[in-house]
Amino acid sequence: MKSEFHTGGMIMELLAPAGNWEAFLAAMGNGADAVYLGGQSFSARHYAENFNKERIDDALSYAHLRKKKVYVTVNTLIADHEFAMALDYIWDLYQMGVDAVIVQDIGLTHALRKLIPDLRLHASTQMTVHNSAGAVLLREEGVKRVVLAREMSRDELAKICCEVKDMEFEVFVHGALCYSYSGQCLFSSLVGGRSGNRGRCAQPCRLAYQLFSCTGDTPVASEGRHILSPADLCLIEQLGDLQRIGIHSLKIEGRMKRAEYVAVVTRAYREVLDSLAVDPGSTVSPELKKRLERIFNRNFTGGCFQMDRVGYLSPKRPNNRGIYAGRVVEQSRDITTRIKLTEELRVGDGLEIWVKKGQGPAFTVKDILLQGKRVSQAEPGDIVSLKIEGRAGAGDRVFKTYDSELMEDAQASIEAASRSKLPLDILVSLQEGEPLSLLISDGEGRQVKVKSPGRLQKAEKHPLTREVLQEKMERLGNTPFYLSHLSLMGEENLMIPFSELNETRRRG
Repeated sequence: MKSEFHTGGMIMELLAPAGNWEAFLAAMGNGADAVYLGGQSFSARHYAENFNKERIDDALSYAHLRKKKVYVTVNTLIADHEFAMALDYIWDLYQMGVDAVIVQDIGLTHALRKLIPDLRLHASTQMTVHNSAGAVLLREEGVKRVVLAREMSRDELAKICCEVKDMEFEVFVHGALCYSYSGQCLFSSLVGGRSGNRGRCAQPCRLAYQLFSCTGDTPVASEGRHILSPADLCLIEQLGDLQRIGIHSLKIEGRMKRAEYVAVVTRAYREVLDSLAVDPGSTVSPELKKRLERIFNRNFTGGCFQMDRVGYLSPKRPNNRGIYAGRVVEQSRDITTRIKLTEELRVGDGLEIWVKKGQGPAFTVKDILLQGKRVSQAEPGDIVSLKIEGRAGAGDRVFKTYDSELMEDAQASIEAASRSKLPLDILVSLQEGEPLSLLISDGEGRQVKVKSPGRLQKAEKHPLTREVLQEKMERLGNTPFYLSHLSLMGEENLMIPFSELNETRRRG
């Protein structure tokens, strides 16, 4: 079911990231209305796998057949010597039929409006648009949508949506945050020579630091050493509010994330949007929120949208912390470790033990012993014995960092999307002395009519029966279609050569 949660006729778009083809399929197969991806050049995620032109063309074909959209990022600052190359590249994207190009460079934006006026442009969050004046300026440059800065509060978003008409607004609702202002951070450039505005951010904000006062050499006490590392944004409980204030598109961050992450997060937001379409007062279930925690989290925050000053940072860990799964009861000399579980545990899950000092053991569960018996899974409350590599002590906390069941479900959705085919209805018209006619339709209002080169004749041996036509029409090969329904109209006991019948089907 596609969400139609709206007020005043507006439908919010769910926009998912794709760093590679598998992630693209994950987004398509789990309810995204549109996908944003980067090419091999001028992308703010230089270290993602990204897409060459052939793969972009594949993505466009796949998405457009399913009435979904593809936006391509050209969201870095463009050097003078790159300008002509950037324009050539975007011209190719325009010719391919991309639904929009996401840009950061204002000079490039101005040039594109002059040179390719029909190309739809979206202003990247890297432009740091955070007020009505900025949005109006871009509207005058022909930009159709602005990805607003993540540093805006709920009231600031509402104000700009109210004041600026004839403009779409997009906001990030889930994923990694930047410690600095979107598009304005020079930290990576200064400490490592890798510019975030050129797609090469080294993420120095995720490193460990010590804070010193200006008056002494003693470190200032802090909750953790990762004092610049933000938690992950999660606005899944604010989607109704975002719709009410006038947001058009909900964006999930994650072009550097694995495809399974894209699948799980996209599906969660799709489910909430669909639920809101039925009942605008519906709430997000604890199980759904926990699903997001199970796939990846650094703790979640409402960010600037909710002015969450307390939970904005994740100073203890800069990476996936997983979910709390239990505590160590004891560890024997042969490092067999007994753990009392608070979560389900399966063979194949990944665990990490947080020890009191140093780096704790992190491992994949290969065997579970429960009351002396080998089992494939255990339940909350069970005390299990695991062989681990590394030392842990009684009372140490255990976190599940890889959920095998969740990953298998995500992988299944990706595989299903890779095999996904669209239904076709075919009407065969048969009239002696006339060409055989095929009317092929896809149920979405698109149809094509083709005729055989030769004319139908009375059959002496092999008439075109329903069974024969069904078998021939089902031969759709490597196309993205399958035959859903075959209808016949006209006379019986007619024939044309099978070679002509097959050629007519292929042309259709």
